[in-house]
Amino acid sequence: MKSGFLSLGIALMALAIAQPLYSQDKPSEKLVKESNKVINKGIDKLFGKKKKEEPKPAQQKAEQAQAGQQQEELNAQQQQASAEEAKPQLKWSKYDFVPGDRVIFEDNLEGEENGEFPSRWDLVTGNVEIAEFGGENVIMFRAGAPSIVPYFIEAKEDYLPDVFTVEFDLYCSSSNFVLYLYDRKNQKHGSPTGYTDLEINYYHMDFSTSNSDYPDKKNLAKRRWMHVSVAYTNGKLKAYMDETRLINIPRIDFDPKGITLYTYHASDEQLFYVKNVRIAAGGVKYYDRVMKDGKIIATGIRFDTGKSSLKPESMGVINEIYELMDKNPELKFSVEGHTDNVGNDASNLALSADRAEAVMLTLIDMGIAGDRLSSLGLGETQPMDDNNYPEGRANNRRVEFVKI
Repeated sequence: MKSGFLSLGIALMALAIAQPLYSQDKPSEKLVKESNKVINKGIDKLFGKKKKEEPKPAQQKAEQAQAGQQQEELNAQQQQASAEEAKPQLKWSKYDFVPGDRVIFEDNLEGEENGEFPSRWDLVTGNVEIAEFGGENVIMFRAGAPSIVPYFIEAKEDYLPDVFTVEFDLYCSSSNFVLYLYDRKNQKHGSPTGYTDLEINYYHMDFSTSNSDYPDKKNLAKRRWMHVSVAYTNGKLKAYMDETRLINIPRIDFDPKGITLYTYHASDEQLFYVKNVRIAAGGVKYYDRVMKDGKIIATGIRFDTGKSSLKPESMGVINEIYELMDKNPELKFSVEGHTDNVGNDASNLALSADRAEAVMLTLIDMGIAGDRLSSLGLGETQPMDDNNYPEGRANNRRVEFVKI
């Protein structure tokens, strides 16, 4: 078709030029113009050139309106971003738990027999037994308002110091589990008045006049493992669910002397399980420790069994070390891992090295310069306590931050 238009134009031009041969007159201007139009049109079609169409008024208005709307949206986004920057930002230190540095009671249920009463505890009421749940030993709270206390030879005495921490893992439910801060079997003669118990369910903690919900409670499973931590310092009490502080009381009106674990509601559908109970003494500030002793001994950095992967509850200690190093840029540490004597020497040495390195790398990831840290594994070669007892082994499983 394109070649046809071109051929027709050329023919007309030839006719216009040839016209003088048969006539005295000049070629017709009209004929030349028509032939030129045909030729140009044929060339345009042949090479794909199209005449630019002027936009219609309605189309112009629509395009302008669309451009204006896009600009308005961009302005609104910029204003929102500016408003977000200007808005006050919330900074909340919701997890500042640091375990005591000297373990005075530890029960990880090693060597316990299924169906027996847990050997490191004493019964107050009800029915409590060792069971296997999820492939590991747990203390199962059954019927009859089950209640237990740690077994201490001098249990009638105050076995909690002025600064202490209590920790345990709890498989919870929508009913309440209770931690009493006195020994309800052995210390009845001096039982305090008023509120002495921390009540816990799957999303909530309650102690005396203080209570609080977990911030993301709508997404919590009612039946799940949680880590419960309590810190007491000369009258001040804090309690934590996993990595969030829910209770913060500046002064309580009694002196905690022991502990009791208790639940008044236990059914086959809502049994409570407990494991990894630890009571520890101590709470000296890390800066004071490193200035006095040249090192910080941390028994609160926890790892998965036989691995170098950190447990979430370790971050309280690591956060404190980070803050210390951030505020004191001259401090440098050798991060040194230690184990108990369970297992063979070679594997313990390798495990302690991996764990020390994991702690070091965590601090580097948080922003501490790599040239301020080194790591070393010492295995079981430098025990600080007696490996024949659970508490001694717990004290020997530690990470030290040695000033260099």
